[in-house]
Amino acid sequence: MNDWTPKLNPTVDLRRLPLNAEEGFVLSRLDGHTRARDLPALTGLPRERLQDILARLVTQGALLPGAEAAAAPVNAVRPEPAPEPSLDARETDPLPDAEASEAGDEDAASEEEVPEAVLGNYRKLFETRLHALPEDQRVALAHGAEDPELSALCFDPVPAVIKAALENPRVGLAHARLIARHHRNPVGLEALVARAAFAADTGVRRFLVRNPQLPAALFRRMWALRRLMEHHKLTVDRDVPESTRRTARELLRQRFATGPSEEKVELILNTEGRALGALVGMPVDGRTTSLLCGRTYRSPLLVQNLARWSAAPPVLVAHLLKQELVRRQPQLRAMLARHPNAPADVKRA
Repeated sequence: MNDWTPKLNPTVDLRRLPLNAEEGFVLSRLDGHTRARDLPALTGLPRERLQDILARLVTQGALLPGAEAAAAPVNAVRPEPAPEPSLDARETDPLPDAEASEAGDEDAASEEEVPEAVLGNYRKLFETRLHALPEDQRVALAHGAEDPELSALCFDPVPAVIKAALENPRVGLAHARLIARHHRNPVGLEALVARAAFAADTGVRRFLVRNPQLPAALFRRMWALRRLMEHHKLTVDRDVPESTRRTARELLRQRFATGPSEEKVELILNTEGRALGALVGMPVDGRTTSLLCGRTYRSPLLVQNLARWSAAPPVLVAHLLKQELVRRQPQLRAMLARHPNAPADVKRA
């Protein structure tokens, strides 16, 4: 294992492998140039434990087997190449299945998590060895540090140190995620988002919106063009600070007024109308109305939420009254009949 250089298998989609948090963390630290004997210092994991993890990754096909890997005490079998990674959700069907989207988010989250023991090692290294150094010395160290010192400096509360770490040629996504998760100064977070590659990373964005020091202006700049469903998820995520959730609700209303009709329909259908509670008084355009009227409705909850939506267009209310589901359930018909945009003959009846 000493002279083996672990490299990712380009023919395998890592998202389809049953990786645990430790295996995902080790994969995130591999750059294709670091030898296995240097990985204990890079990851903070014991040598024996790291060797077992690398052997499992070779067995699962995540890593290309080398001469040393083949000699490991695991009978690795090369799996069949997995399909190419799927396109980003923004480039697929405009009305993705809600359950599939949530499952994808959970898979991404599991890959981004770093074991708490490893985080504790980095934090302890910073608090016991690095924090006592003068600020200018920490800045100079951050410019050329290697792991584990570079990861430990991501816990530094001083923005100048964070800026220096971001200028380090060895800095990567793992360090950016540490900064997004643990740095508590808006100036340092601004410097992080200034790097486009980091700002576009799912893990960095996920940790940033959960950071209580994320400035509202920075959040708006990062999420202004995101899909409406992504805005809605932030408004209901209990891990997101209330200040950010409030900004997300404001941005959701702004985007709903100007966003594409397909995204509006996606939001309403995938949330079964729950998102309409945050969109009181927000009208919809003719294209959105046409898309909503072109569907058959089988969800009582969706019909109820549409019936409570004061801005529901008259043609949509009339369309809902014609649905078999509504005709079979008098309580749904009664709710729609009380809607201010219900047809006059239905109100009289």
